[in-house]
This record gives sequence, C-alpha cells and structure tokens, in this order.
Amino acid sequence: MKNKVDEFISNPRKALYKLAWPMLIAMLVQTLYNVVDTAFVGRLGADSIAALTFSFPLFFILIGINSGIAVGMSSRISRFMGEKNKEGAENTAMHGILLGIFFFIISVVLGLIFIRPMFNLFGATPAVIELAVDYFSIVLMGSIFMFSAYIINNIFVSQGDTKTPMKIQIFTLLLNIVLDPIFIYVLGLGVKGAAIATVISFTIGLILYSYFLHTKSYLHIHPQNFTFSTKLIKEILMVGLPASIMMIVMSVFLMIFNWFMSYFGTDHVAAFGIGFRAESVVIMPVMAGSFAVMTLVGMFFGAKRVDLIKGIVWHAIKIGVLYTIVVGGLFFIFPSFIYKIFTSDPVLIELGIPYLRIVVLAYPFMGITMVIGRTLQGMGYGMPGLIINLLRTILVSTPLSYLFVFVLGYGYLSVITSIVIASIVASVVAIVWFEWEIKKAIV
Repeated sequence: MKNKVDEFISNPRKALYKLAWPMLIAMLVQTLYNVVDTAFVGRLGADSIAALTFSFPLFFILIGINSGIAVGMSSRISRFMGEKNKEGAENTAMHGILLGIFFFIISVVLGLIFIRPMFNLFGATPAVIELAVDYFSIVLMGSIFMFSAYIINNIFVSQGDTKTPMKIQIFTLLLNIVLDPIFIYVLGLGVKGAAIATVISFTIGLILYSYFLHTKSYLHIHPQNFTFSTKLIKEILMVGLPASIMMIVMSVFLMIFNWFMSYFGTDHVAAFGIGFRAESVVIMPVMAGSFAVMTLVGMFFGAKRVDLIKGIVWHAIKIGVLYTIVVGGLFFIFPSFIYKIFTSDPVLIELGIPYLRIVVLAYPFMGITMVIGRTLQGMGYGMPGLIINLLRTILVSTPLSYLFVFVLGYGYLSVITSIVIASIVASVVAIVWFEWEIKKAIV
C-alpha cells in the first residue's frame, strides 16, 4: 500500500466519498452490536435486559475513552501522512497503542472497584446488579482487545483506508451473531455468554486487524524503531481527551433531558427516547462524512495545502445540510410513520409527532457542528470541538429548558425548542471559529 496523500490532493471530493461510505457501513455495524446482544438476551427475561441496559452507559464510557485516544492518534498520523513522514506516523501509532493499554489498565482497576456501587447508584435491583456485574466485568476484562482493535482500526482510517476496517467489523458482527446463541442458550451461560461472545468477537477482530496491519497497511508497527516522545503523547491527548469528554457529555445530555421530560411523565421520556434513536440513525451519514473530513483535513494540513481544507469542508457541509433537510422534511411530513417503526402505543405516537416536527429544524445545524468539530480535530485542535459540542448539548439548551419549563411554565415541546436554539447558536460559533482558524493557518 502507498501513501494516498497525492491521490487525495488531486481530487478531494472523490476522496471524501471514498472514505465516507465504508465508515457509514462500519457505524451501522457498530450500532447492530448492541442490538444483537439485546435481541438474544431479551429471551432470558426482564432482569437480563435490565442488566444490559444498566451496563450500556459504562460501556459507552469505555468506548468514549477508547475513541478519544484513537481520534487524537488519527489526527496526528494524518498530519504526518500529509508531511510524508512515515517514521513519525508509525511512531505515533505505537504511542496510540501504548496509551490504549495504559487507559485499559486504569479502566479495569476503577471498574472493578466501583462497578457494584455504580449499578446500585443507577437504581438496579439486587438481582439485576448480580447479572449486570457478571456481564460488565467480563466485558471490562476483555476490553483490552476492544481498545487495541479500535486503535488499529484508526491507524487504517488515518492513512486513508476505510474499507479494511469495514470488512473486519462486518465479519466480527456476523461472528457475534453466531456465538451469542451458542454461549447464551446452548452452553447455558446467560448474560455471561453474551459478554464472552462479545469479547471473543473483539479478540478475533484484533487478530485480523494485526494481520492486515502487517500485510496490507502502508504503516507498520516496528517496536525496535519506537522512540518515546512526551510531545507526541501531549499532541494525542490534546485532541483525544476533549474527544473523550465529548462522548461523556452526550451521556450527560441524555440524562439531563430525560430528567426534564420526566417532569411531564414517563410517556414523555419514552417519546423523547424514540425520537433520539431515530435522530441517531438519520445523523449517521453526516457523522461518517465528518470522520472522513477529519482524515483529509489532517493530511492537507500536514501537506501545507490549507487552500484545499476550506473547499472540502464547505462541500461536506453543503452535502450534509442538503441531506438533513431532505430527511428532516420526510420526518416532518410523515412523523407518525417514523414513530410506528418503534412503537404501537398511540399515546407515544401522539406525543412524538410534534416533537419530531420541531427537532428536525435542528438537524442541518447539527450537521454543521459535527463537520467543523472534526475539521478542527484534524488540524490538531481538540478544545474547539468540545466547546462547540457543549454549546449544542448543555451550555445553552439546559438553562433554556429550565427557564421554559420551571420559570415560564411552558410544556414539553419547549425542551425540544431549546435544543433547536442551542444547535443554531453552536453552528454559528463553529463557523466563526473555523474561518478564524483557517485565516490563521493561511497567514
């Protein structure tokens, strides 16, 4: 495999689509992982489903930590690729793997100490806590394979290869589908079986990643060439830590807005949850595009081709906005159809129709903030993306929701309106910040 920088520079738009579509499929596959586990465990009863449900926020934190390291590493590798500094890119990859192992050790130590108190804090019953501990402790101990696989996944992505990770993730999903019923039902291991199947899938995935890293990758891991660099560690964490916090912020955002909705009743919480799930599927192509943009921006920035960055970013934004307007328009016209995919409860459908018709107004602005946030990460700036995300999720919408609901006495739709307002504010700040950074880079 060769360095693809020159190929991408010659046709940035083609490169964007070439990188984005395998990422989209990989994201859909990742989403299906949880769906598959839940589908098989669901036949064991309500306690088993609850155990997985209580485990998901902690699993999400693990993914957030892992993703942050990978994003920080990817940003630096992409810039080294643009500079055509293969040695620097490979050394960064090795630093990423070491950081993944370091944070895995911290996660295991803290997890084993606090796992039971955390489930108790979440409000799980004693029976559910035992099942949740059985499930999550196995996943936690096996997360070394997840951490390592995800790091190597991003080594491929950062050098412009998104097809190899897509193929591996599809294979591991299919493997998980085969292993789940064997370990859960045939061997009678229940939720433990689901966890073991997941860990085995991650392990096989890591073996495949390692094999292709050795045989197919432009970048390779040479331990004998490793040179420890505190500067590289700092550069990875400067982008990676804010990226990790961004994922944790999303969990906090959901908890806060579930709390606001709970003021109006359980049905409102359920309606909000369904709307959010629909939104997460809709926004996935924009997320895939934003990750592709991050790789390209990193390469162009490293190659000193700042002139290409503005063009490809605005092209990605235009495509993202057009897509979200079209899909948002369909949601606006057919909201009841969307809700009926998830529920047959007429009360939830009635609550969800006006919710969906308001929240779609935020979709184009969400797309703008995602693309620009990843762009700035690609340039090596981690904090702007975090601040923009905080504006969109917490800093603006939370006080507005409190004002609307508890001070002015407005209904549940005012909470959704606050999300739209926050998304608009965040997108304006994102555009101004991006233009400012581009001007600085050109000078």
